[in-house]
Amino acid sequence: MQRADIDTALAARLVTEQFPRWAHLPVTEVAQGGWDNRTFRLGTELSVRLPSAEAYAAAVAKELTWLPRLAPGLPVPIPAPVAEGRPSGLYPWPWSVRRWLPGRTVSRAAVGTDPRFAGDLARFLVALQRIDAADGPAAGPQSFHRGSDLSVYDEQTRRSIDLLGDRIPADAVAVWEAARGSRWAGEPVWFHGDVAAGNLLSDAGRLSAVIDFGTCGVGDPACDLVPAWTLFEGAAREEFRAGVDAPGDTWARARGWGLWKALITAATGREVGESLRTVSAVIDEHRGHPRG
Repeated sequence: MQRADIDTALAARLVTEQFPRWAHLPVTEVAQGGWDNRTFRLGTELSVRLPSAEAYAAAVAKELTWLPRLAPGLPVPIPAPVAEGRPSGLYPWPWSVRRWLPGRTVSRAAVGTDPRFAGDLARFLVALQRIDAADGPAAGPQSFHRGSDLSVYDEQTRRSIDLLGDRIPADAVAVWEAARGSRWAGEPVWFHGDVAAGNLLSDAGRLSAVIDFGTCGVGDPACDLVPAWTLFEGAAREEFRAGVDAPGDTWARARGWGLWKALITAATGREVGESLRTVSAVIDEHRGHPRG
């Protein structure tokens, strides 16, 4: 099945086939339906979430299991599963129905200089890390290696540095080496794994919900700190840094995660301007905080 085949018509057919009690509810597009998963609104109170490829399908069971356990310990809502859809002749992978979460998807333009929002996000991440991680899904292939050692992406990162050449500062190699030279020494903690603007909702300028826990797990939380450069700047960045209160070497690894994603995105020709901006922000931060 191709991503383009996953549309409102398919979502409506699946609901009718497997959950006829909701068959009368309209299925509508949402402004940002997601990439790893396509999300559609079902009536006014529910949503349908369909993985866009087989690689993302395993996260359905993980989220169904863990989202209800994480929710009580968090300061803002996260997705609440309502029903589990099964593979069928219409669609080959498991899927889910969830409660609809109100709020607007954030953007760097909207919240990038707002210390209040940065503080809200920092408090969310600290709360997530404090939840009991015993028996949680360990970082690794199931989290696309978020929360584990950066070395798994070493070849990919170096290849991207070579491809981009003089379009990026020469310091990129030093930032990457510093990140790879650091290791998480603490006990594994919960991480979200994809703290991107598209997974954060706001209401009246405050963080109102966090969505898409498909890459969550327990391990090193450094991967969750990349909004420091992808989303925030100035006083907002400083508020975020202060709020998460992470050790200096954790920030070194966080810069590695931010650098990796920005480099591979720019090297493939997607979102080049924004990705190169993130590369510059990460490198500037390294120059100012070489030990954290």
